[in-house]
Amino acid sequence: MNMLDDTVERGFHAALTAPARAADIDAADDLYGWLIGSWDMDVLHYRVDLGNARRRGEIHFGWVLEGRAVQDVWIMPPRSEHHAGLAAADTMYGTTLRVWDPALRAWRVTYINPRTGQRDELTGRRVGNDLVQIGTHADGTPIRWNFTEITRDSFRWTGVALAQDGVTWTLEAEFHARRRR
Repeated sequence: MNMLDDTVERGFHAALTAPARAADIDAADDLYGWLIGSWDMDVLHYRVDLGNARRRGEIHFGWVLEGRAVQDVWIMPPRSEHHAGLAAADTMYGTTLRVWDPALRAWRVTYINPRTGQRDELTGRRVGNDLVQIGTHADGTPIRWNFTEITRDSFRWTGVALAQDGVTWTLEAEFHARRRR
């Protein structure tokens, strides 16, 4: 390890990451802590139906900012399959920051994919057994992102956007994730 790597590891990474949820966030408000760790995902829909075209990805979640936020990295295809020739529209290498807002009693969610320029703002809450995040794409299009079929070791994630007709919700992405062992 060179001096720069050591500085980043002990400085930036140590300051960013947290071992657990902050004590002032009630367990009942901890919507995202169960996600902490690494996951593999099957991509069923990403702007188009990929049911017949096997696509995979990886997701990593961790507590950050003194345990008051959960940050993730969504990667498609997995890093082991990345190569320079991929079109930006067919790739994902983005991060979500989910920050607990005690005044709102909800999570503020921001997703950014610098490779494609995508930026989304949402608010996350529990609805029954699901986690529902409602917000907008950067262009103002209403969106809804859902964690459903949640178990300790798997979940289904869907992202839908309101079509220009103002009535129809269009599926933009569907992922099935499994926790890595």
